[in-house]
Amino acid sequence: MSESLPIPLPSRLRLAHLPTPLQPLDRISERHSFPYGGPRIWVKRDDLTESGMSGNKLRKLEFVAAEALGQECDTLITCGGVQSNHCRTTALVGARLGFKVHLLLRGERDAAIDGNLLLDHLAGADVTIYPPSEYTGNLGRIFTHWRERYTALGRRAFCIPTGASDGLGIWGYLAASMELMQDCRAQGFVPDHIVCATGSGGTQAGLTLGCQLLEVESRVTGYAVCDNAAYFQNKVREDIRHWVDLTECSVDLASLTINVNANYMGPGYGEAGPEVYQTINKVANLEGLLLDPVYTGKAFHGLLQELGKGRYSGCSNLVFVHSGGQFALFPHRDNFSFSGV
Repeated sequence: MSESLPIPLPSRLRLAHLPTPLQPLDRISERHSFPYGGPRIWVKRDDLTESGMSGNKLRKLEFVAAEALGQECDTLITCGGVQSNHCRTTALVGARLGFKVHLLLRGERDAAIDGNLLLDHLAGADVTIYPPSEYTGNLGRIFTHWRERYTALGRRAFCIPTGASDGLGIWGYLAASMELMQDCRAQGFVPDHIVCATGSGGTQAGLTLGCQLLEVESRVTGYAVCDNAAYFQNKVREDIRHWVDLTECSVDLASLTINVNANYMGPGYGEAGPEVYQTINKVANLEGLLLDPVYTGKAFHGLLQELGKGRYSGCSNLVFVHSGGQFALFPHRDNFSFSGV
């Protein structure tokens, strides 16, 4: 096992509160894992990277914003769903660092200003919402339009892809991989499995590549919240290939194993079935841990189902990377049902 990555980290802004805690979920383990011969479940609390900027995207933006500053940009343009955690984090990072931020959101133009969208507006971001029929398949042209518009205004825009998931953003979870392994060693183990939600692929790409570069045998699995397994296998490999191109670091791409479970995404991105809301409620009751219906709730629900099937039997320790997203709970409030006392 290597103690560090083979090349130094690039320029980085210290925006997140790191290291985030690694905590056992022993009530969950006793109820949903141990009866099936499964591992002790741990959670890496990346929902605690900051307050408003909380979540996995802040780790990526430490490197992305540093690059934007290095290129003397004054405007950040990025995209995502109308309740995008990444867009909310970018809006707040931009406010903190003095960037103008423009968010290109997929959704309905009359979307309620709630959850992440409320925070986008509070942070002062410009928000343009495109219906899915306009957004899908046209995102490249939309980015070009706005970048050229800001150039004509004398501004210098830095464009960030969905989820900051590319060869630059991947650095966030390469650094997180080192942190996680240090956490686990301090607890006396190396995880057999590392599990995360995967929605744009960047977190899974960083963890997958990080484990390979650190020479650990932990198996990384992304639980898809949209699209299919083949899409994410290609996207993760594409992000890693982009990183290789940027760094010229030698990586055996052919030996990478990219594990995706796409069986629990439910009706589609941003939508969940009643079983996910029940899981969110259960985890909050048992562990005081807040999950969200878009990412972590789906992934954790899938994990519980797989534990019940014996999928992780014979393993000792599994780490669930909590990527944040709890602000998305509030627009979904009507999907929860609570019985009175």
